[in-house]
Amino acid sequence: MVSLSGPRTSLLAAPGGDLEVLTTGKGDPHSLFVHGLAGSISTTRPYASAVRGTCSFVHQRGHGRSFTPATEDWGYAELAADVRAVADQLGADRALGVSMGAGALLALLAEDPDRFERVVLVLPALIDRPRGDEAMRRLGSLAARVEAGDPGPVARHLLGEQPAAVRTDPRVVAWCREQAEHLVTTGVAGVLRVLPDRVPVIDRSVLARVTCPVLVVGQEDDDLHPAPVARELGEVLSSVTVRILPPGGIMWEHRRATRELVGEFLSAP
Repeated sequence: MVSLSGPRTSLLAAPGGDLEVLTTGKGDPHSLFVHGLAGSISTTRPYASAVRGTCSFVHQRGHGRSFTPATEDWGYAELAADVRAVADQLGADRALGVSMGAGALLALLAEDPDRFERVVLVLPALIDRPRGDEAMRRLGSLAARVEAGDPGPVARHLLGEQPAAVRTDPRVVAWCREQAEHLVTTGVAGVLRVLPDRVPVIDRSVLARVTCPVLVVGQEDDDLHPAPVARELGEVLSSVTVRILPPGGIMWEHRRATRELVGEFLSAP
């Protein structure tokens, strides 16, 4: 473990390279939180606010101080291997993934359905069918803005992806600005160009082998994370609870409800 500038932040070895990790709390259970595409450790920390025990947060490849892939010859299987390596080293027995992080967990569970005791999938974007819609194409636009290195256009892009009802909220505007300033210092542009063409699993039927309790949290009117995807996971997973929240932002207008859902589920004996 290599200490970084943050007092609690470390680098852990994964198959592709080193990944940045933050661990807080103590005791059991131990939950690992995996952010979404163009997300960060800071965007997943609110999900852990009501979770007991130890909570660890990982920056996926191309994000934060984690390694940036040198090629585009990778996909969700490699993300899953990265997440598994971190979970194994930390002894994490539960996990939460947001969007891309949810996809990484699906790929991991497809290979090892018994790896975790409990899993939360927040805003899953796809399962086994590629998408070529406008929401996916916008990720290419974000990649170009990140590569240009100016946080202003990146912040405006991120703000445009938030629910219309919260786009004038000063907290949301500030969050988009802060996230943009972070993204232009990372290798996330390469990830934005690779992931839209990939799927977490080849055949969703393999997910029927997952026997641990799974909580799927979706949201209405979110074209990047269509609610039908969350409902479809409810049809293929064997021990699953699906909660679809109204429009307004999982962690904006429905922040308290989301925290309570996740906290109760991941803290259960």
